[in-house]
Amino acid sequence: MTTTKKKTTTRKKKSKRSSKSKNPFRRIPSYLLWTLLGLIVVIYIVFFYKTFVGPYSFRWKALYGNVTYPAGQVRGIDISHHQGEINWNKLRNTTIQGSPVSFVFIKATQGTDVWDENFNQNFFNAKKNDMIRGAYHYYSPLSSAKKQAKYFCKMVQLDEKDLPPVLDVEETGIHSKKELQKEVLTWMNIVEKHYGVTPILYASYKFKTTYLNSPEFDKYPLWIAHYYVDSLEYKGDWKFWQHTDAGKLDGIPEDIDLNIFNGDYQDLIDMTIKEEY
Repeated sequence: MTTTKKKTTTRKKKSKRSSKSKNPFRRIPSYLLWTLLGLIVVIYIVFFYKTFVGPYSFRWKALYGNVTYPAGQVRGIDISHHQGEINWNKLRNTTIQGSPVSFVFIKATQGTDVWDENFNQNFFNAKKNDMIRGAYHYYSPLSSAKKQAKYFCKMVQLDEKDLPPVLDVEETGIHSKKELQKEVLTWMNIVEKHYGVTPILYASYKFKTTYLNSPEFDKYPLWIAHYYVDSLEYKGDWKFWQHTDAGKLDGIPEDIDLNIFNGDYQDLIDMTIKEEY
């Protein structure tokens, strides 16, 4: 009688880990992953908006169409290429709360090499339609104020009866408060010397009170932006108040900034350049 040895088959035990995906994030709680993802999305949106839309457009529009109209006699607007092609015949005959458009601030330059493509046309038409006109420069913290001032002076010719040049300051960039103030004063001093008239300073209520609240800025006529309020909260002297960025006017296809002058029409004329520089 022969005996047959039974073959024994040794089965390898499957590792419990072999059927599971080797995911390095498995040990991280899900709520932390969602928080991280949300943070990345927010950073991307802010970067995209600030980079490609432009900081000068970073203004909150009224979500419900509320536009306040403070009391006053002398009203005006400010424009750039963002308003598109303007029908000046319609604009000349339109009114804001019963008052005509008496003055127009027009964007001319930004930084050291940005020229508003509609400036010449808008500047010419404002005067042709008997509106007191002014030109403004949008300050960029990415280049020196000295170069920006020289660029504005080179590009913009102001005439008698035009309003003084304007510096629009809305960004700090990497500058400290002290550095920003020095930059702004540099621009103002160069431009004042060139045109022979004290420039106008534009800033929002919060920006002015936070960064440009030193006494050396009191000499400059203030054009202040403060939206959707019935009365201006700023306690200092001001000449122009930009009270909304969501106005609608005949002749202008896009939303328009509306402004009011702190004085009567003769006071506005008294602010203009008296003789060519």
